[in-house]
Amino acid sequence: MIEVEGLRKRYGRTVALDGISFRVDEGEVAGFVGLNGAGKTTAMRILCGFMPRDAGAVTVGGIDVGKNSLGARRLLGYLPEGVPLYPEMRVEEFLRYRAGLKGLGGARARGAVARVLASCDIADVARRIVGQLSKGYRQRVGIADALLVDPPYLVLDEPTVGLDPLQVRRLRELLKEIGASRTIIFSTHILAEVEVVCDTVIVIHRGRIIARGGIPELIARAAAGASRPATLEEAFVALVRDTEARNGA
Repeated sequence: MIEVEGLRKRYGRTVALDGISFRVDEGEVAGFVGLNGAGKTTAMRILCGFMPRDAGAVTVGGIDVGKNSLGARRLLGYLPEGVPLYPEMRVEEFLRYRAGLKGLGGARARGAVARVLASCDIADVARRIVGQLSKGYRQRVGIADALLVDPPYLVLDEPTVGLDPLQVRRLRELLKEIGASRTIIFSTHILAEVEVVCDTVIVIHRGRIIARGGIPELIARAAAGASRPATLEEAFVALVRDTEARNGA
């Protein structure tokens, strides 16, 4: 389980996170949804131990990220926005190198690399130079890196940004497959991906959580009193508008 309680973060006078709290249960794929600048990436970086918080607590699998960052990170696979790869290395070479950094060596490293090459469907480009791959393949290499130690928790920050429609579809299929055995937080502002991949939705707006629930539940809320079925996109827009109206009142 991933638990976030009262998380706060400021950049100077700008409030990035204003006391957010949420929970992602074991085996759940949760979409962390918000407009650009809502606080999604800041929350993901703190959750993964790559940025300090100002206040609040984050636990991953019962481990406090603030008190035992390395222990929590051993349970996490993280794909940041803008996948950090070495473009001059071959795919298999890069994954072997990353496996070594994560404490895997010898037969364990070879086994882990072979496993992620297969599970992420990139065995056919194992000998290709990373910098020569399409963006869709580079995203798959980044996910393969995140899965090397077979972590039970996976955090993906905007994994489909910049992909063409075919690449997006293939990545969605991959996420559905790997999500069958892991707890995943999938950060995005693209609602179509959330409907296909996620079980639940956490909506963040201006650094605050404004809704959390199953996709049918949020859609039903937006459809109440409407003359036709609503979509997740319409539910999201309605939530944001209602929040803005209350704050402006």
